Amino acid sequence: MKFYGNQEDDLPLDEPFEEHIKQAQAKMGTRTAFFYGTLMAQEVLYNVIFGTSTDSRYSIQTVAQKPAILHNHKRSRVKHCDYPGVIPQEGHSVRGTYVTGLTDGDIYRLDMFEGSQYELQTVRVRLLETEGDEVTGKGNVEGEEVETQTYIWTDSLERLEDKEWDYSAFRKEKLARWSGGEPEEQGWDDEEKTEDSIDPTGGRFGNGQIAQDLSKEHEKLKQQEGNKGEPLKSAV
Repeated sequence: MKFYGNQEDDLPLDEPFEEHIKQAQAKMGTRTAFFYGTLMAQEVLYNVIFGTSTDSRYSIQTVAQKPAILHNHKRSRVKHCDYPGVIPQEGHSVRGTYVTGLTDGDIYRLDMFEGSQYELQTVRVRLLETEGDEVTGKGNVEGEEVETQTYIWTDSLERLEDKEWDYSAFRKEKLARWSGGEPEEQGWDDEEKTEDSIDPTGGRFGNGQIAQDLSKEHEKLKQQEGNKGEPLKSAV
């Protein structure tokens, strides 16, 4: 499934837009990554690498997403937060997405987004030819094994709950505050409501420090591109 572009084949293209497409395609990256948490949502990924949570005629890229599984690692919820952490652990597996076409600039912004709680490490994942049950994995058909990178939790292990992080629940209950959109459903799946003083995004959206740093980076990129406010990907 392609991340960028939405039914553009149905739209007439003028010369300036065609040039934007050529420029965008020329910047197609060779970096890859495996995402297992909030970045599985394209709205969040858009925000991080493009500065917009929606498709844009000027953000057409050849970034692509495929379902994949990371073996011998465990995903856990981070206490009082919307996002998970993954650590190496035998006998556990993590479902996520394998993303190709990323640039060095994208990885730079993703590093900013993840912050000091994570470290980008090399791993090997299996692409899924058929997706089975999200929880049990029953019905998964694994295909090619590929080397990629993912963000491993390096903060205190005491901050991780002994509870799996649920992507479906995140989309229904938490995505709105990460993307600026509306959740599919209202509510919380937490046993206890977090304290008002705790930012469940870890500063990644709203007025958080990470969000502010990313906003400055996107503004700088827009000025460099001179594209009338439409963010385009650019390596740093």
